[in-house]
Amino acid sequence: MIKAIAFDVFGTLVEIGAPRRPFRELVRLLAAAGRVPQRGDGALIMSRDVDLAQAARLLGGIISDQDLARLESALQEELASIRLFPDAVDTLNALRESGYRIALCSNLAAPYGPPVSALLPFAPDFCAWSYTAGAVKPAPEIYQHLCTGLDCQPGEVLMVGDTVDADHSGPRCFGIAGFHLARKGRSPVPQAESVASLADLIPLLARHRMDAAVRPDAPGR
Repeated sequence: MIKAIAFDVFGTLVEIGAPRRPFRELVRLLAAAGRVPQRGDGALIMSRDVDLAQAARLLGGIISDQDLARLESALQEELASIRLFPDAVDTLNALRESGYRIALCSNLAAPYGPPVSALLPFAPDFCAWSYTAGAVKPAPEIYQHLCTGLDCQPGEVLMVGDTVDADHSGPRCFGIAGFHLARKGRSPVPQAESVASLADLIPLLARHRMDAAVRPDAPGR
């Protein structure tokens, strides 16, 4: 039986109104200064609890104080523009009132975690941030971090998010019921494994509870 619902964050619960992408710009500036970009730069930053200055040192690059100040300003502008999707609050409240544990599981740089949490109508039961897990979705380590933090088995967790690999396929390979959130159109996954809005989770979970309630009687029916 599902006991906990885990949400991806960006594109699922919240969106950024004024994207500035300061960490991406940091990598570009370091490249301009002579550092060769690596394919795993983004994952490395998101799997460490670092700010912009620490990220520059982590990547082994050099950035001027002026550029760093400009990036910090862009970061604050971006953080201030984060907003909840219209269906987020009602869905979260309904799930909490129904007795589900609520978690967040997201790939993001460390400065983004607290502002996201502050927007929610209540504190989640657990936040499996990539920078606390030391791994990014769809690596199994972050899903294990999620289950451990919730004190749940994988089969007791349902996850929803807008990225197929990270929020549907990856969780399902780990034993979590992953659902793809397709806000903007048709999902590439089977229809039974996707939702068009967060509000669709309410009837989906109601059906799941009903099925779980009658399943023990199935052989005698």
